Amino acid sequence: MRIITRNERPDLDDEAAVVFRERWPEFIFHDDVPKRYMARVTQYFGRFDVMALDDDGKVMAGGWGVPLAWDGSVGDLPEGYDDALVRAVEGHETGRPATTLSFMAAAVGAAHDRRGLAGAVLGELRLRAYAEGLSHVIAPLRPTWKHRYPTVPMAEYATWVRPDGLSIDPWIRTHQRMGAEVLGPARRSMVIAGTVAEWEQWTGMLFPATRDYVVPDALNLVRIDVERDRGVYVEENLWVRHPARV
Repeated sequence: MRIITRNERPDLDDEAAVVFRERWPEFIFHDDVPKRYMARVTQYFGRFDVMALDDDGKVMAGGWGVPLAWDGSVGDLPEGYDDALVRAVEGHETGRPATTLSFMAAAVGAAHDRRGLAGAVLGELRLRAYAEGLSHVIAPLRPTWKHRYPTVPMAEYATWVRPDGLSIDPWIRTHQRMGAEVLGPARRSMVIAGTVAEWEQWTGMLFPATRDYVVPDALNLVRIDVERDRGVYVEENLWVRHPARV
């Protein structure tokens, strides 16, 4: 296995995109904040966007993060994924020194599950953060199994543990095994809005009445307002903090 930055192999962008998209529901790609900021994330922070390649040079996994200013307190955490993007990009543009790397996403190709690749990618990003002198590493996690319990608040879900004391959730466990601790919910991590027709297209569902709906792969309920032709999904994630040093 070899880990490189995506900037080193731009010819693999399409292949990497397939790895990322196969793990995420369609509606996730319709958040307006990344649409406004991702080009600048790529321009400014390419050193924190990595891929794991197999011996044949094929993409197996990838992950990326953004450096931002954070004072180390729970009260100063970004609201979540969207706010972390905004804080990183706008902080860079205004010259505000970054203190922290926030992991933003990691994905492993379905054919390469259970090989520890997510941990390897995150470990590489963490090493890069420490090498750059950043003091903290955090992440607004999108827990793997939370979509099974969309009516359960994230704060409660985060307390559900196995007999060994680790989370019931595989993605939270991945971070715990790297030494991460739970800080608390990111209650407004992503906000995705669209028309009723758009939500029907994104989900393959029908929404005939105004109400909150359970939607496959959504961590929380989706509010559909038929009269206003509006659907809004506010996703709650979970902030964790990794050790200050390896």
